[in-house]
This record gives sequence, structure tokens and C-alpha cells, in this order.
Amino acid sequence: MKTRRQQAILDLVSKDRLSSQHEIRERLASLGVEATQSTISRDIEELGLAKIHDQRGLRYVTPSALNGQGASNGQGNGLRQNLRRLLQEYVLAMTPSGNLLVIQTPPGAAHLLGEGIDRYGVDDVVGTVAGDNTIMVVAREGVHARDLKRTLETIMEENGS
Repeated sequence: MKTRRQQAILDLVSKDRLSSQHEIRERLASLGVEATQSTISRDIEELGLAKIHDQRGLRYVTPSALNGQGASNGQGNGLRQNLRRLLQEYVLAMTPSGNLLVIQTPPGAAHLLGEGIDRYGVDDVVGTVAGDNTIMVVAREGVHARDLKRTLETIMEENGS
């Protein structure tokens, strides 16, 4: 029952803009899946769902939004397209300083973008540290953050084909 319920939650959040546990509970009930609020809360945590604020308001998102599953082969090109989409949607500002690039995002979105940068494996990135609305991107030794900023801007500007 737990597996079925959690899969239903993933499906619902992937297809619809759901912004509260109450909405998830109602949608599950319409599918014949009964669950308490505390069960849904545990499921959300176990599934790694994140609640973010985007241009249209709050919503839950799945971890698969970052891993390229929508791509035809699920490999690097799909990851790069997802990274492009994440950059376009969530970057508010990028400020280089030495080998550190600080990226500002809307509240609740920094970890999603940071995970996208880490998963795609941008060549000159050692790693990211994300808070609620700020990411610190560490560039490899000898790479200046302004060059890393240009790389991310190039990815943002690519065609989505």
C-alpha cells in the first residue's frame, strides 16, 4: 500500500501543480487512496519532494525533475536540457568573486538548482552549497568564477531542441 501511495504522489506532483499536503490528500482520495496528513508528510520527506516558489506560486516538485528522465535516452543531453530549464527558471542573479560564484534564486529553489548543477557535472565546478535562496558554486582550481558564470549563461541561452 505504501509503495502504491508513494507512486501515486509522485505521479500527481509530476503532472499537477500541487502546493499543499491537503491538495495531495484530496487528489489521493479521488484515486481511492486514503492517507492521513502525517502519512503524507512522511511520504513527502521519504520521496525527497521539495516545495518551491516559482513565477506562478508554491508547488511541490519531484527529484526526477532534475535527473533527465524526460529525455529520450535519459543521458547527458537530457540532463543538460534540464539544467538549462532550471537555470532559466530559477537564476535571479549571478555574482562572481575569485573562484566562487554566488547565485541568487527565488525562495526555496536554491537546492534544486544546486542539485541540477551537481548532477549535470559542469566541467569547471567542484561542487555547490545551497541554502534557501542562495547557492555558492565552487570553481575548479585555476578557473575564475566570471568564466564559470559565462559557461552557465551559455547553457541558459541554448535552444531547447
